[in-house]
Amino acid sequence: MDDVAGCRLIFGTVGELYKFRDEFHKARFKHKRKNETDKYDYIKRSKSTGYRGIHDIYSYDVNSKNGDRYRGLLVEIQYRTLVQHAWATAVEVIGFITENQPKFQQGDKRYEHCMALASEILSRAHEGATGPFPEKSNEEILAEFSALDGEIHLLRILIGLNSSEAKSSDGKNSILIFKEDGSLEIKNFKDATDALKELFRLEKEFPSLDIVLVKADTNEEVRIAFKNYFSDAKDFLRLLTDAQRILEVNS
Repeated sequence: MDDVAGCRLIFGTVGELYKFRDEFHKARFKHKRKNETDKYDYIKRSKSTGYRGIHDIYSYDVNSKNGDRYRGLLVEIQYRTLVQHAWATAVEVIGFITENQPKFQQGDKRYEHCMALASEILSRAHEGATGPFPEKSNEEILAEFSALDGEIHLLRILIGLNSSEAKSSDGKNSILIFKEDGSLEIKNFKDATDALKELFRLEKEFPSLDIVLVKADTNEEVRIAFKNYFSDAKDFLRLLTDAQRILEVNS
């Protein structure tokens, strides 16, 4: 899709989301919605990845002289609940961490499947709906998630990123060492070669730990990633922990 601007709206509940969207659709403005109401509704029918939310595409229309050059610009409106947004943020964080990591194998389907299971757990516990696995029982979902997390240590990675000791420096190459006690140690390097050498040494010396190399083009990217982006994972961890307890009680 060409020439797209975007806006994301976050709501407390699914009910609030649909109420606002219905009213928004009735609003009197010249911008034209390009899609049918349910075309991009991934709450009613979750994506296989576990993604839940709704998208609308509008064609921008305005009468002002200054805005004339933007007429016809496609604008994507994303609607999510807090729960759905926390899940989507965690997916992006995991993607950032595992990208181009030989040990994690980019595209490893276990990460995608684990997050799809997490979406199912969150959907059932917090929003009273099923996600990508409606046919599975609560017991099956919880057991499968726990077993898979035991293999790839997804929660340990996110818990480590939320550690108070997690700080970045001016180095553009950071080695993240996720320890078994849930803490995170970060080693920073300005030179990529030095970082790779240390990565290989650490993986050989500590084969049981999850160790990854994060690279950024600019120091600003590193700062944003560590201080803002990763810290958002705490909402996902809190919601998922609560959701697991809720499903265990209701199993």
